[in-house]
Amino acid sequence: MKDLSGVFTALVTPFRDGAVDTPSLEKLVRFQLDRGVEGFVINGTTAESPCLGKKEKADIFRVVRAESGGQVPLVMGTGSNNTAETIEATREAEALGADAALVVVPYYNKPPQRGLVAHYKAVAAASGLPVLLYNVPGRTIARLEVETIAQLSLAPNIAGIKEATGDVAFGRRVIAESRPGFLVTSGDDATFPELAEAGGAGVISVASHILPDKFVSWSRMARSRAGGWKADFDEHRPLIDELYVEANPIPVKTALFLMGVIATPEMRLPLVPLGEPHVGDLKKKMRSAGLL
Repeated sequence: MKDLSGVFTALVTPFRDGAVDTPSLEKLVRFQLDRGVEGFVINGTTAESPCLGKKEKADIFRVVRAESGGQVPLVMGTGSNNTAETIEATREAEALGADAALVVVPYYNKPPQRGLVAHYKAVAAASGLPVLLYNVPGRTIARLEVETIAQLSLAPNIAGIKEATGDVAFGRRVIAESRPGFLVTSGDDATFPELAEAGGAGVISVASHILPDKFVSWSRMARSRAGGWKADFDEHRPLIDELYVEANPIPVKTALFLMGVIATPEMRLPLVPLGEPHVGDLKKKMRSAGLL
């Protein structure tokens, strides 16, 4: 299994006139790699995955794989609220050459914990891909409890978790109660250094789109427990927080457009471009951070 620790950017999907903007996607991947990002998540929440077609998802993966040239691991989002569809998507990700599958907690159905155990074990057993659990109750309502995560950490092929509750105490319990070597990476930009200091493996990030080198530096300092990250991180917190004033990835796409990394901030309905006065506030914070 490839090393899935460090800073992984959960890539946006650039659009232009309704279609995937391949040149912007290639430019974005190169921008990230040149600044030290250690991996990519493709077809995650930030990619607007519910609005992507099956062929588009495969084509996006191939573009990222070609542009990254094997430099970093590629994780494919394959989760849904349908176990059979999740298994199919995970097998397809394996066939495409993904290094791991990110599988979100099934949303809307509200399964009990024993249902989540059965779901994840079925997905993990269906392919050879390492599976990362994805706990994000703010989007899914249902959540993985610590005891369930600890149980799943013992299952073959379940390699780790993207822990996106933002509750560092909860993350510490996951680290303490899961099997040794179980990867616990943060899915919350605002709290990831604290979890990294507690033994976390890094972050699957949105804000690393526009602050890739900063995130890599903060991650390495926090994981080494050498200190030194907090003052600089706190200085950038207003900008990081601004990326969540509307639903992700609306603000970060605007930021990437303002930086000239992608050609448009276009979204797919039901998401829409960032509204005023948020655009003005984002510009001010980006200028303060030296990005404009």
